[in-house]
Amino acid sequence: MKRRLAILAAIGAALWMLPYGVDSYAIHVIDVTLIFALLAIGLGLAMGIAGQVNLAQVAFFGVGAYTVAILTTNAGFGFWSAALLALVATAVTGLVVGTPALRVQSHYLGIVTLGLALAFTNWVTNAEISGGAEGINAIPVPELPGVDLSSEYLFYYLELIVFAIALAFGLFVVRTPLGRRMRAMRDDPLAAGSVGVEVPMVRMTAFLLASVYGGTAGVLYAGLVRYVAPESFSIANMFLLLAMVIIGGRQSLLGCVAGAVMLSLLRELLVDYPTYAQVAYGSVVVLVVVFAPTGLAGLPKRLWERFVRGGGGPRQELRPFEPYAATEVSEREGPLLEIVGISKQFKGLRALDEVSLAVGSGEIRGIVGPNGSGKTTLFNVVTGLYKATTGRVVFDGRTVSGASPYRLAQAGMARTFQNLRLFTALSVRENILVALDQTRTRSIWQYLLWPVGVWRRDRALRVGGDALLARFGLTDFADALPGALPYGTQRRVEIARAMAQRPKLLLLDEPAAGLNGEEVRQLSEIVRSIRDSGVTVVLIEHNMGLVMSLCERVTVLASGRIIADGTPAEVAAAPQVIEAYLGDSMSDTIAEVPIEEASR
Repeated sequence: MKRRLAILAAIGAALWMLPYGVDSYAIHVIDVTLIFALLAIGLGLAMGIAGQVNLAQVAFFGVGAYTVAILTTNAGFGFWSAALLALVATAVTGLVVGTPALRVQSHYLGIVTLGLALAFTNWVTNAEISGGAEGINAIPVPELPGVDLSSEYLFYYLELIVFAIALAFGLFVVRTPLGRRMRAMRDDPLAAGSVGVEVPMVRMTAFLLASVYGGTAGVLYAGLVRYVAPESFSIANMFLLLAMVIIGGRQSLLGCVAGAVMLSLLRELLVDYPTYAQVAYGSVVVLVVVFAPTGLAGLPKRLWERFVRGGGGPRQELRPFEPYAATEVSEREGPLLEIVGISKQFKGLRALDEVSLAVGSGEIRGIVGPNGSGKTTLFNVVTGLYKATTGRVVFDGRTVSGASPYRLAQAGMARTFQNLRLFTALSVRENILVALDQTRTRSIWQYLLWPVGVWRRDRALRVGGDALLARFGLTDFADALPGALPYGTQRRVEIARAMAQRPKLLLLDEPAAGLNGEEVRQLSEIVRSIRDSGVTVVLIEHNMGLVMSLCERVTVLASGRIIADGTPAEVAAAPQVIEAYLGDSMSDTIAEVPIEEASR
């Protein structure tokens, strides 16, 4: 920590003394570079951290600059009051631009945001209030007591202070709960919603942050140049900004800043060769994407892993699971989960056909059936990933049919997936912390007005996360990326993440798939302990030995219909189950499982 503070102090001192060693042209270049660095941080938050393709950042930049220009020259506002209104205007614009993200993603979102940016450029080029193609000049100099901001040397210090605050705030966001939710959404929005991340709100928040950074940059640009024109907010500048973020490393805000500095300097070197400049930008972007996909920010880590660390690291060991303390399940009227006449139609395919079942509190319910029988589809309907064609789902006494996955997760429903859906770019600890944090996105006002409260809550989450990692024997893997772990360990991480939500109901979709015999035995112990802690468990599984020894009741699906429901012994003996799924040999095997083991 002391070393890090010393490095920061040295960098700060160097930046503070920088104007004393450069001429007037160089300080102008540096001032413009800081503005582009602000823009890059905003774009990095939206695109790199939150995974939202935002090609409208230059439009936010323009809204901020033009709002200041119009209010100060046409409406008689002072610079700072106009600047405040400009930030409000860009925030509103960010919410408008972000609205399509609720419906479309990936390159479709890029096309929409690019279209909005083009619409803005077309408007300012032709509108009378914006000065048309000639722009607006004679913007007044910002006023600060005792400081002449008409001097670009002194304006540099204003920019430097704003930049430092903006970078510190961005890093604070990234490393606290909101940033983790944004990164989880970027990696897998479906899984993020299933652990309680309010995906629509987080998407809008990402665009809101990007727009505020863009608006701040626009305000500073208007105060620096005191002239705005459409060419400053062109699509060419948008792609230059995009190149800055890609080259620097879009998943690192410091990388985005480094990319902005690098390309700004390159642009000045090639200012007399515009054709070669475009080729140079494109070539650098291609080289970075091919040979360094994590950008400049990822190079130190890659070089360290390749040349310094070598193969030797501390030994990592999956430790034994620490059972939960047994809790007496409180009696309740009616089942915890009730599925009533659920059908699901996919065009010509009827995946579920009038499925009805009830799961009581404290129960371990097994759901089995051949491949294609509708088991996972049923889970997807229950957890809100699919909307049922007919029927309803009742959870904890409330009808929740059609509710969003994140609302069901917040209500106490957790699940795992047939195919692992861990957040692969987040560490194991961060996977747990995303699920452990069930605060609402509407509390983001605290980041601006009460950051100390955010920091304290994050510390408390980390304590709880480390305790959960220890319970599941995952402490040695806390800082590892899930994709680097053995498959059985990843399965345990996913169950631990689901339990971090403190659920009432846990849905496990083939948790024993790919596990060896010892891992299946450990899984059985974990599931029993989870049930004993007061959590109801519903289990989809093909391992019939595990199902029959673990579940009190078993429901059998075939072709989207329930063909049997009862105790393990009753289901194993049902002729229709033997015919549709088990076969005579499997029935004989299950019959050998002791009844007291099957009903434990």
